[in-house]
Amino acid sequence: MSNSKSSSKEIVLVHSSDIHVDDGYTARANDGDGTNPLLDVLRTAEAVKADIVMLVGDVFEHNRLASDIVTKAASHMGDAPMHVVALPGNHDPVMPDSPWYHRSMAKADRLHILGVTHKRAVQFPEFDLEIWGQAHRSYDDMNPLSRPRKRKTRWQVALAHGHYEPVADRRTTLRASWLLDDAELAASKADYVALGHWNQPIKVGDGAVPAYYSGSPDLAKTVNVIRLTASGDVKVKRQKIV
Repeated sequence: MSNSKSSSKEIVLVHSSDIHVDDGYTARANDGDGTNPLLDVLRTAEAVKADIVMLVGDVFEHNRLASDIVTKAASHMGDAPMHVVALPGNHDPVMPDSPWYHRSMAKADRLHILGVTHKRAVQFPEFDLEIWGQAHRSYDDMNPLSRPRKRKTRWQVALAHGHYEPVADRRTTLRASWLLDDAELAASKADYVALGHWNQPIKVGDGAVPAYYSGSPDLAKTVNVIRLTASGDVKVKRQKIV
C-alpha cells in the first residue's frame, strides 16, 4: 500500500530513549536543567534533518514532577521542527498523574503520544509509514511487543520499552521484567524495532528484523539515525549528540 510520491523520498528517523527528565539526578548532571538531554536529542535530530523523532520510554524520570519542568519539556517537543512520537515507559506510564496528561502536552501539535493521543499507532500518510507501540499503562508487568499490527503501509516501525532476552522466561512473577525476545521481534515484521530500557546502545535479536537499543543520551552520547531509503533499504547509524 504505497504511493510513488511517498516512496521516492528517503525518510530520516531519530531514535532515543531513557532521557529521564527530572529535577533531581538528571538536573544535577546537566547544569541544573533536567530537560537538557531532551533538548540535545531534538537538536541532534534537527541537525540530521530528521522527519520524525522516536522517544522510546522513560522520557520522564517519574510521574511526580513539578508542573514547570513538564511544561518546559513539552515546549521543547512542541517547538521541534519535526514530528515527535513518544512511548510512555515503566518510569512514566500512562496513569492519571502522568506528565503525558499535563495540559502543556496538548499545545504540542506535532507530538504524538502512544497510549494518550493515539491508542497504539501513528499513521504518517505523507511517508507511507506507521509507527506503533504498546505504552506502559501501570507499573505492573506487561509484554512490550504484544499483538503486532498487520502492515498497512510501505514502512512500519515498532517501538518497545522492555528487557530483551533471546528466549524470554516469564515463569518468574516476583517482579516486573517487561520481557521481549527473538520470536516477538520477528513476529513484528517491522522494518525497524526501536527499543528502550537499556542505557547502552546495542543491536539485539537474531537478525530477523533490525532491532536496536539507542541507550540514554546522557550515557551513550549518541542517538540512532535510521534512514528508510527509496530503494527499500534500512540504514542505521549512531550519531553523536550535538
